[in-house]
Amino acid sequence: MLVSEIFYSIQGEGELAGVPSVFIRTSGCNLRCRWCDTPYASWNPEGEEMSVGQILDEVGKFRARHCVLTGGEPMIARGIHELAAELHAKDRHITIETAGTVAPGGIACDLASISPKLANSTPVAGEAEEAWIARHERTRLQPETLREWVDSFPFQLKFVASEPSDIAEIEALVAATGADIPPWKILLMPEGTSQEALDANSSNLLAICREKGYRFCDRLHVRLFGNSRGT
Repeated sequence: MLVSEIFYSIQGEGELAGVPSVFIRTSGCNLRCRWCDTPYASWNPEGEEMSVGQILDEVGKFRARHCVLTGGEPMIARGIHELAAELHAKDRHITIETAGTVAPGGIACDLASISPKLANSTPVAGEAEEAWIARHERTRLQPETLREWVDSFPFQLKFVASEPSDIAEIEALVAATGADIPPWKILLMPEGTSQEALDANSSNLLAICREKGYRFCDRLHVRLFGNSRGT
């Protein structure tokens, strides 16, 4: 599979924030989010072809039990099911960071970290080719597929949100899945690749979390390391 990077850091987002983890970032994505913070794994995918064995050798260099399969969109990577199975056989805890547009298909997973993309993610004219804009908008929300993920694994739903319209869209999507999703499983994350941007975009989300019972999801890795690779 095409791998952008493998690195050892701490989880910066969600329920496992702060946990030392090995990140395996596959390259390639079926979406084109306008605010994507890893364009080298999505808009302009780059990396090297690695076998499952080579990836496991790299992972084995680090002490962490927790592994994060991320991207891009890891669920479109060739061999991702085999890789997850091998990691599971080695007693690794597997978090899969996915947009939830591709069904799990029986993949080994301990935590599904699902980040459905709201309307605020769709690129506008001039930012992407018209075909990609249409594909992104058509693909970004798949309620039935989200339901498969939610029913199959421990999960968290992470949303980049800022406006009241985002909250309405989140609530409509949760309802469309038909799943019983408690509010504390819904994580609201500010957009930003700098501490200043995160601070500016956090106050509204904090108020909404207090009102709705949602969980605020900071981006610890950005605060600690900035917007840099391998962190």
